[in-house]
Amino acid sequence: MDRNRKWVPGFGAVLLIFLSHTTSALEVPLDLPQPPTITLQSPKDYIFDPRENIVIHCEAKGKPHPSFSWTRNGTHFDVEKDSKVLMKPGSGTLVIDISGEKAEAYEGTYQCTAHNEHGTAVSNSIFIRQSRSPLWSKERNEAIVVQMGVSLVLQCRPPAGLPPPVIFWMDNNFQRLPLDKRVSQALNGDLYFSNVLPEDTRNDYICYARFPHTQTIQQKQPISVTVLDNSPDGERRPGFMTPLGITSTKMVLRGETLELECIADGLPTPEISWQKDGGELPSSRMSFYNFKKTLKVSDVNEADAGDYRCTATNKLGTAQHIIKVSVKAAPFWVSAPRNLILAPNETGILTCRVNGEPKPKISWFVNGVPIENAPEDHSRKVDGDTVILSYVQTGSSAVYQCNASNEFGYLLANAFVNVLAEAPRVLTPPNRVYQVIANNPALLHCASFGSPIPTITWFKDSQTSVKNGDPYVIHENGTLEIHVAQPLHSGKYTCIASNNLGIKENHVYLEVKEPTRILKQPEYKDVHRGMSAVFECKVKHDPSLIPTVIWLKDNGELPDDERFDVDVDSLTIRDVTDEDEGTYTCIQNTTLDQDSASAMLTVVEPTPTPAIVYGNPDPPTDLELTDQTERSVQLTWTPGDEHNSPTQKFLIQYEDLLHQPGVWVNLTDAPGTSTTVQLKLSPYVYYSFRVLALNGVGYSQPSQPSSQYRTNPSAPDENPSDVQGVGTKPGNLVISWTPLTGFLANGPGLEYKVQWRQKDVDEDWSSETVANVSQFVVSGTPTYVPYEIKVQALNDYGSGPEPEVVIGYSGEDLPLSAPDSVQVMVHNSTLAEVHWEPVSFQSVRGKLQGYKVYFRRIRGLHETEDTEQQEQVLTFSGNRSEGRLPGLQPYSLYNLTIRVLNIKGEGPPSPSKTFETPEGVPGPPSFLNVVNPGLDSLTLEWGPPMNNNGRLTGYTLKYQPVNNTNELGPVKVINFLANETTITLGNLNSSMLYKFYMSAKTIKGSGPIITEEAFTAMDTTVPSRQVDIATQGWFIGLMCAIALLILVLLIVCFIKRNKGGKYPVKEKEDAHQDPEIQPMKEDDGTFGEYRSMESDTEDHKPLKGSRTPSNGTVRRDESDDSLVDYGEGGDGQFNEDGSFIGQYSGKKEKDTHEGNESSEAPSPVNAMNSFV
Repeated sequence: MDRNRKWVPGFGAVLLIFLSHTTSALEVPLDLPQPPTITLQSPKDYIFDPRENIVIHCEAKGKPHPSFSWTRNGTHFDVEKDSKVLMKPGSGTLVIDISGEKAEAYEGTYQCTAHNEHGTAVSNSIFIRQSRSPLWSKERNEAIVVQMGVSLVLQCRPPAGLPPPVIFWMDNNFQRLPLDKRVSQALNGDLYFSNVLPEDTRNDYICYARFPHTQTIQQKQPISVTVLDNSPDGERRPGFMTPLGITSTKMVLRGETLELECIADGLPTPEISWQKDGGELPSSRMSFYNFKKTLKVSDVNEADAGDYRCTATNKLGTAQHIIKVSVKAAPFWVSAPRNLILAPNETGILTCRVNGEPKPKISWFVNGVPIENAPEDHSRKVDGDTVILSYVQTGSSAVYQCNASNEFGYLLANAFVNVLAEAPRVLTPPNRVYQVIANNPALLHCASFGSPIPTITWFKDSQTSVKNGDPYVIHENGTLEIHVAQPLHSGKYTCIASNNLGIKENHVYLEVKEPTRILKQPEYKDVHRGMSAVFECKVKHDPSLIPTVIWLKDNGELPDDERFDVDVDSLTIRDVTDEDEGTYTCIQNTTLDQDSASAMLTVVEPTPTPAIVYGNPDPPTDLELTDQTERSVQLTWTPGDEHNSPTQKFLIQYEDLLHQPGVWVNLTDAPGTSTTVQLKLSPYVYYSFRVLALNGVGYSQPSQPSSQYRTNPSAPDENPSDVQGVGTKPGNLVISWTPLTGFLANGPGLEYKVQWRQKDVDEDWSSETVANVSQFVVSGTPTYVPYEIKVQALNDYGSGPEPEVVIGYSGEDLPLSAPDSVQVMVHNSTLAEVHWEPVSFQSVRGKLQGYKVYFRRIRGLHETEDTEQQEQVLTFSGNRSEGRLPGLQPYSLYNLTIRVLNIKGEGPPSPSKTFETPEGVPGPPSFLNVVNPGLDSLTLEWGPPMNNNGRLTGYTLKYQPVNNTNELGPVKVINFLANETTITLGNLNSSMLYKFYMSAKTIKGSGPIITEEAFTAMDTTVPSRQVDIATQGWFIGLMCAIALLILVLLIVCFIKRNKGGKYPVKEKEDAHQDPEIQPMKEDDGTFGEYRSMESDTEDHKPLKGSRTPSNGTVRRDESDDSLVDYGEGGDGQFNEDGSFIGQYSGKKEKDTHEGNESSEAPSPVNAMNSFV
């Protein structure tokens, strides 16, 4: 492309230059000067939880790095003057600490500005509101008494929350009230009864409101309903309870969900049906709820406007209501402005094309200032939704904002114009090796940057120039594509990027490999139980690719059984059982391709010889045709010998001597006890019939054919089936069908009339009549548009019935656009969330399948060089604009791109986006060894973790002695620097077991521990003179005497008790009785009313663990259990005084009253959350 061209006035030239810049989708490398670009911002409507900090995101990139400022409610917001507001360093993100403050003070509209010397970018206006869950207004519900059969509405009227609450009805036992055709909950939460029955009588109709943000639940006072049956209401026609009147209106915004509701009364209970006047209901986007009383249409568009008619029907009549639906639209992008990179004296345009209802108003801004108030620039011309920039000069870089708004919302887009003079640079890494399998496409990349835009040329083996044309295609982004790669295409490829400021080259290599193919496939096996089965699977592959073999059983893993022996090229199953029956699949994988083959294993056992000889039946005889008509005939036969097995059925076959002589086709069958059958016939067939008998052994031989019976021709009775319209390539529509078989033609001269026309376009049907084919190709169609299709059969005697209209689509093409505004929000060290602007429907050029996110770990943030890792791919189906990336590695640098996907394939990639994951806790130390044990010392050595997951800040060592009874001593803690890996511990006890716990630390905390145990050396200087006293004779005798004395005393006490004797305490009580103290009742073993003042107050306290909400809010209590109460808990746990709880300590016994506290009453919040 000639980059030294001169400006020629006229819009055509402007458009040519504009396309040359935008289609390249260049992104300025961050080491070059560039205006700010907003990369992350909070949603326009932000509802915050008053229990948490407010975080308003605003991130931007640029060179130099931008500075940030904020406005609140249209005026400058001085962040530094408010001690509760913190702006993150190097970022515009605000963190507002609202603890102890009135959260309402921070509600309002915020807007972020990112500025550097090249321009100013602004964020959306972010409306900040506090979530609210107000209490239900106090009211007293009057008891409701109604006669059986009448209709009834129980109003809920919950308090208005932010966001609105979720409504549901329950009883006193927190059980959801059953809903059906007769009893239903409306969209506003009211409970409707089309007619009441005696079983509706109850006093606990309770409406609950759950507020999502605060996770609180409020309840209305119970409503009591009594249904009388002394004067029941009679049957009546349907009538509408909601909406009222004959018609009503509903407005819905484009892209939202339309919700229409009709609830009727009547007896019997009416059925509800829906239709759209003058059109079809959108079956692919609609769904019914609430027993068809609610119709929902998702992703509303302008075609969904119109009159929707709901009809209520019972046996006495019908009632109808028309809902007039209008569709409005907040502004939506047709073509958002894109960044422009221009060389000095070049020209480009910015376009801001939007649509909406009402039509949006478009306003332009420069660096955040209305364009009419910006300094005058003669090179700039504004024409409605277009800004034309002519002969731009160095230093004229700026950020332009387009604001499109109507009464339902607004769109704001930033697009910078960066004026640069930059020699080419190639962004694709040098000497990259591409490997592909033969006969597959190969893509060799040459991503480049420069201003003016570089021209890309390719050479093979440094000498042969590669030109556009078979088999090569050079794409606009510089990528070289080989449609069908062959071994001769292997070699070195050089791409050269050049402009008027310089030239740059890069080398890549292509290796074309042989495909992997299974030469010896596994074969079907019939194996006796207990024998062995062997499946072979021999493969041929490229010598440089090493295949791995995987065997599957019924598409799952092989059983974990030693009877299954997998070899390099075979699978052996020994001692086969019935459970081994199934389909076995061999998969040969390489890093580039795979091949697979399957075979079935059937387990059989020898059939014992029967005592009675059974055999196939003899064929029927004496076939006769009677009651002959144009379309039917009666066939009669005589059965043959059954050979000890009763006949189960007779199979009747026919031969068409006109169309398919010699071919017998199954027509029908008859019970084994029948000898006659009425046969339905088709026109224009020369029939001959035969009969086969079936018993438990099998079929008989066919009978002798019957006499011939001919039917007269007629027009076709039916049209071809399975009519489809599918485009196989851009610009065509292939109409296919299943042809009528010979006798279905009903006569000679069978042809097909193919008709088509573009759907929703006012044009006549096009048609062609064809014969002896099953498809017809329509050429010159637009890309992926719907067509109405009909295929009708006709012959020399007339046409078939009017065919049904089938909807087909013309051929798809690869998507044109890449997702825009890619943003990454990192949630934690292993999880990120990616957002993007979906591509327009027109650019998909086919049925949207979803989006593919390609991401790759470049390197760890503590590493200096990139470490190439395999690219990962996640596919998000449907029209998505966000997705989550799990399983990331902490403290790492990643990049990602996104492609849109249709059935034809993938579109171009979005600009590469890099992001970083924060630090995490490290892994355990790689080892912990105890060496050189001494009498009072031990030396410990350890290694750094295998995965630091951040910057290592040090190590923590905890250790404690363990005595002979496995009791743990006090814990000592020592901290070490990151470069320390050994320590000698002194002042230890000799002959003592010590337990050590070692963990590594980053700024995020300590990682998992590694444990070790070791003894200090035994002290052998003083011989042990301890004597076990339990083995001495005098000690054993003393213990026996004491035990005998205790036994005698117990016997004396028992005898004295049975004789009614009294102990001294008993005598004193008898003499000085307190009238307020009652003795223990001896007849039932219960105590009298001994109690203290403390126990009196305890009687009126609620049981700990019960739930008694004071304000209608159901909350969960914190657990009262503590690790202090337990001596077990697994390695690595510490109790509340800092001592380690290891496997050597026993479990403390809890007090008796603690056992009572631990048993809680069932929490109603669990029941409620299960319904919401």
